[in-house]
Amino acid sequence: MLKVTNLTSGYGKTQVLNRLNFEVNAGEIVTVIGANGAGKTTTLKALCGAIPVTEGTVEFEGVDLTNHTAAQIVDAGITMIPEGRQLFPSFTVKDNLLMGSYKRAARPIVKDKLDEVLQIFPRVKERLSQFAGSLSGGEQQMVAIARGMMADPKLLVFDEPSLGLSPLLVQQMFDVIRNVTSHGVTVLLVEQNVFRTLRLADRGYVLENGTIVRAGTGQELLNDPHVKRAYLGH
Repeated sequence: MLKVTNLTSGYGKTQVLNRLNFEVNAGEIVTVIGANGAGKTTTLKALCGAIPVTEGTVEFEGVDLTNHTAAQIVDAGITMIPEGRQLFPSFTVKDNLLMGSYKRAARPIVKDKLDEVLQIFPRVKERLSQFAGSLSGGEQQMVAIARGMMADPKLLVFDEPSLGLSPLLVQQMFDVIRNVTSHGVTVLLVEQNVFRTLRLADRGYVLENGTIVRAGTGQELLNDPHVKRAYLGH
């Protein structure tokens, strides 16, 4: 579904990513793990049109999306759930969800998508009339994911979805991500909780200093001596 070839990107004259190569197949949960500053969020921003690609290509379902605008990339079927949730706090939960269906192709099916996401997120359904800023961190994250699904994406990209959540809510968040894939959405996940992420993921890539240094199934990376030593404290 997603094929990234020799991806190089950064900020201004500062190069962060160095010729990354990775793929995401339809129906998979694929993760990118790495330490703070490794380039994980930069990778997602380059994929989603937030920063320019200086070298390499991003192909989605066989179409070259390299350096397309963020709006064009959303229209193609890629939606990102950003770090920190980025809700509109003075809007109601329902209005936040409807903002997710702004994509032209999603507008005719907005009612069906709303019904679908509220089935997945019953807690969100209970909060529809509340202001998003009044919700707990876990509830806001649920709203952010539900809003992303309102765009009817084929690929949902998560940037640190468990950030700032309690241990109990972290487990719920991973359950939600697994549930999302059961509704036909493919997932690309960046997450600091390496152990839970690799247990969830079909495949993963290890990013260090802007370069991919390991790749394998989630279980293979859990058993990898370098990953154990660097990220799992073993």
